[in-house]
Amino acid sequence: MEEYGFGEQAPSITDELSGNTLKVYKAMKELGLTNEAKMGTMERITQTCKLPKGMVQGALQDLQNKGFATRKVREKAAGYYLLK
Repeated sequence: MEEYGFGEQAPSITDELSGNTLKVYKAMKELGLTNEAKMGTMERITQTCKLPKGMVQGALQDLQNKGFATRKVREKAAGYYLLK
């Protein structure tokens, strides 16, 4: 972890995310969904983290609200990828 001086450490991902949101984040990392060229669908993320679609949808929304992921509208299915 990165130190900010005076012994303070940067908050870890587990400090900022929890539960299903953390599970979805880890699944996206595992799939390598880290930029627009490598984005994945909600279906693919759902299969990887083995959570119900509604829970994944909520977690993806949470990741977007916190600035960890973004959604790109495409012709067929929207794509998601991580920003952090």
